[in-house]
Amino acid sequence: MPRIAPTIARATALVALLTLVAIAPASAVSAKTYEKQVVAATNAFRTHEDLRTVKLRRCLDRFANGQARWMADHDTLKHRKGRLEKMMRSCKLGAASENIAWNYSTGRKAVAAWAASPGHAANMRAPRMRWIGVGVARSDDGEIYVAQVFGSRR
Repeated sequence: MPRIAPTIARATALVALLTLVAIAPASAVSAKTYEKQVVAATNAFRTHEDLRTVKLRRCLDRFANGQARWMADHDTLKHRKGRLEKMMRSCKLGAASENIAWNYSTGRKAVAAWAASPGHAANMRAPRMRWIGVGVARSDDGEIYVAQVFGSRR
């Protein structure tokens, strides 16, 4: 019977540790670092697929940041109707696509999830795409929202 107390103490400590991990922020990575990881991992994916790498473009970045901020403000993972068309006009693009994600602790993990999803991977491997924009935002409760947009020439 005396051995039960240490077992209960260890179990209680484990539950406390898991509770702390669960309420800790999903990532200590800064938004800038997260965005760089998304671009680098996306380009590694494209290189592996024998495709040209994409370059960061400020106009696309603004739209991606706006999408990520909107999702974080509304605590929802959702594409918004008409946003890509507006981006295409504003950024003078011929084609555009978007991937969104929620609560991946690093940009590399978000890209790995997109790569494992046929529709998202198709966006990343579209040969016409030349530019990328990435936005990352946190909701008030610390949830991470990320938007990745691609664009090509007219």
